[in-house]
Amino acid sequence: MTSTISTNAGLTALQVMQDAPVIPVIVLNDVAHAVPMARALVAGGVRMLEVTLRTPQALACIEAIAREVPEAVVGAGTVRSRADAQSAARAGARFAVSPGYTSAVGQACRDVGLALLPGVATGSEIMMAQEDGFTELKFFPAMQAGGPAMLKAWSGPFFDVRFCPTGGVSLQNAGEFLALPNVVCVGGSWLVPADAMAAGDWKRITQLAADTSSLRK
Repeated sequence: MTSTISTNAGLTALQVMQDAPVIPVIVLNDVAHAVPMARALVAGGVRMLEVTLRTPQALACIEAIAREVPEAVVGAGTVRSRADAQSAARAGARFAVSPGYTSAVGQACRDVGLALLPGVATGSEIMMAQEDGFTELKFFPAMQAGGPAMLKAWSGPFFDVRFCPTGGVSLQNAGEFLALPNVVCVGGSWLVPADAMAAGDWKRITQLAADTSSLRK
């Protein structure tokens, strides 16, 4: 489904997940790549952009996308602390994605108004996130933690939880995940390959984003 949410309105994690079949997991090493990459993804129909806080340039990249590409909705990935959440919000991020979950990170994102997609890999982590009111979760690392079989097993005890599997997800196996009723979208880095970014091959990135339309649930 194509969402009609305003890019100026407050977001929920479910809205972030429902906007497209894939949330791109983006690692940026050059601020000059941020805006053309974001425009290329949006041109291909993908506008929820997770820029991971894995490089010194990440916050500047988030800021540039938020300022220059208003049709995109930029978020921060690899949010691991209150400081990360605060810095991401100041840079203009609209949502956050974390590799794991702590109550401190959950509260920090609420305090600064970031929709949070917390990472979980075990039943206990799901229960911890649920206790704090989070029912839309990132399953990470998806393939290493059990893949589609684990999500099928969780559909019984965690029937009210929806997932975004990330980690080892590709165009080749994304459909298997998306076929599951408790999966809303997947996260993947294949939309923004490092060689295409380095070469400034924005047309290729637009095509990779457009190709995800075939994965719609």
